[in-house]
Amino acid sequence: MRDMDSWLSDRKEIGRRNAAEAVFEDIRTAIVDRKLALGTRLPSELQLAEGYGISRAIVREALRSLQTLGFTQTRTGRGTFVVSESPARQLGEGAYSARDLMEARPCIEIPAAGWAASRRSSEQLASLTSLCDRMEEEEDIQKWVRMDAAFHGEIAEASGNAIFRKVVADVRGALSTQSELVEHVRGRRKASNAEHRRILEAIAAGRERQARAAMAEHLLEVKRSIIGIADDGRTALKG
Repeated sequence: MRDMDSWLSDRKEIGRRNAAEAVFEDIRTAIVDRKLALGTRLPSELQLAEGYGISRAIVREALRSLQTLGFTQTRTGRGTFVVSESPARQLGEGAYSARDLMEARPCIEIPAAGWAASRRSSEQLASLTSLCDRMEEEEDIQKWVRMDAAFHGEIAEASGNAIFRKVVADVRGALSTQSELVEHVRGRRKASNAEHRRILEAIAAGRERQARAAMAEHLLEVKRSIIGIADDGRTALKG
């Protein structure tokens, strides 16, 4: 395996647009392809920033996603190390695994979308519309992820059901973590925006059945992405 200096010198400068995703994917690919072996200490944030020609903040964002996914581990005072060649975690957070979320979300968010279509207020519709509009323009992943969570939370609120609202609020952190990782690995932001728009249009029109169907389609695509990430990890282990 090439040493760290050799690997880093081969990094090409990348543009600001989607920079964090590009850095994440480049390092993830190097790990999966075993160009960065288990136990390897990654270059510092400053070295990576200089190597890629980007800011340390962007590098930090990419490294956070690598650690959350389980590829790396940051050890205080020692640096960031490669600890797995595949996603070692379940794309959840805390007590909620990916399976927990995939099984629970359709039971909650699909009926919530339907009720929102018949119960939403004009203020709630305006909030959902604003979120949808801003998400389509947003390039910063962290901001987009926060708005994504807010969009789903607002639908639960608009359903008029306190249980739906409470459950979605309780899993919001796990949903944000999962959303960020899916975006980094699968680049679903554009597709998610289109799916959100269809959900919004059905809610705005008061079409309960269409709102349920649109939410079901969106959650199915998210599920497919999560399964795809896990499959990538299993394939890497067999390589």
